[in-house]
Amino acid sequence: MSIRPDHWIRRMAEQHGMIEPFEPGQVRTVNGGRVISFGTSSYGYDVRCTRQFKVFTNINSTIVDPKAFDPASFVDIDTDVCIIPPNSFALASTVEYFRIPRNVLTVCLGKSTYARCGIIVNVTPLEPEWEGHVTLEFSNTTTLPARIYANEGVAQMLFFESDEVCETSYKDRGGKYQGQRGVTLPRA
Repeated sequence: MSIRPDHWIRRMAEQHGMIEPFEPGQVRTVNGGRVISFGTSSYGYDVRCTRQFKVFTNINSTIVDPKAFDPASFVDIDTDVCIIPPNSFALASTVEYFRIPRNVLTVCLGKSTYARCGIIVNVTPLEPEWEGHVTLEFSNTTTLPARIYANEGVAQMLFFESDEVCETSYKDRGGKYQGQRGVTLPRA
């Protein structure tokens, strides 16, 4: 298995629709203003998040249960800059829609710009033949409110290509998050 470089990412996106919309270069300015970079990097792809955030709140004093998650535990916010309370988290979705090839595993890492501010980005691997918008979790590990910027770089995807295709893909298993659009909450 090997990590794939920028020219492979461009080819897979342009010829096979692996990432849509796709930015072939690294974008650092938009309309003359600096942004946290997004697009193709040397060995990955920096994704953006949309303006729709679900910010965790404990207003209902519920128990967080992945088998019976209470959607009322979130406040929905539509904004260019999301403020995450101290020691809390928010969910957002990538702008980009992914179609992962059968012989590829994709891993998501947080960008250093956010990590240096105490903001951790968490997402599970994108398995072979998974497709959809990626639901991202932003954890604010600090004791201060933290900002997340929509439509700017928030995480980097790394693509690992195998010499062999997997025996059973996410699609073959009928994975419960296949084809997800927007922020998707836990499903039992």
